[in-house]
Amino acid sequence: MFHATKKNGTARRLTLLTAATATAVLLTAGPAAAHVEVEADNAQALAENVRLTFIAESESADAGVTELRVVLPEGIAPADVTYDEGPEGWKFTARDDGYVIKGPAVKVGGDAEHSVVVKQLPDAKELAFKTLQTYSDGRIDRWIQLGEPSGDGHGHEAPVLELKAAAPGAKPADPSPSETRPASPSPTATETETEPESSPATRAEEKNDDGGLSAGAWIGIGAAVLIVAGGTAYVVRRRAGAQQ
Repeated sequence: MFHATKKNGTARRLTLLTAATATAVLLTAGPAAAHVEVEADNAQALAENVRLTFIAESESADAGVTELRVVLPEGIAPADVTYDEGPEGWKFTARDDGYVIKGPAVKVGGDAEHSVVVKQLPDAKELAFKTLQTYSDGRIDRWIQLGEPSGDGHGHEAPVLELKAAAPGAKPADPSPSETRPASPSPTATETETEPESSPATRAEEKNDDGGLSAGAWIGIGAAVLIVAGGTAYVVRRRAGAQQ
């Protein structure tokens, strides 16, 4: 009887320990399982027309993923990215630092997978694509951490694509037009500001500035001549009267 009771107690403790261990594993494994991954059909530096596939796993049991915002790493311009495919009804929009795709929510618990084609991968060892994952209830998972994983199962590391060394002879392609700003052309004669046509009075003043005489000046000179002539005639008449 004693041995049976002891065995039952031991079995009960083992059952409780197993249940507690399973619960702990489930609690810690859940968040660690969800993340965003990136894959490439040709993960090699300076490779051209490379198809990148992103898989954003769901971390919500109540809402579906509705939007993904991807920040492109240095060396990849938004103009060099072409949308390939994604969830049904989702739209692609380029941004200054990357792109956004969004649309109807995927089914609850479902992964949001999409792909883009990159004109050319940069000459680097690895590329990090910071990603914001939005759900239909407004929740946002920020997969933006860089560097080594935290190790506690609760990190939000950005998806990273490791690249092989560039092939021998591979060179960077010409940059896209949006990456280079054209030099401002020198202004032409037609682009310079023209002065408005001057009025007659203004032209007369301009003539004076050039050393010519205005009409007012000529009138003043004429009046002075008449005054001098009149004074001379008056003096001559007085002298003639005094001699008589």
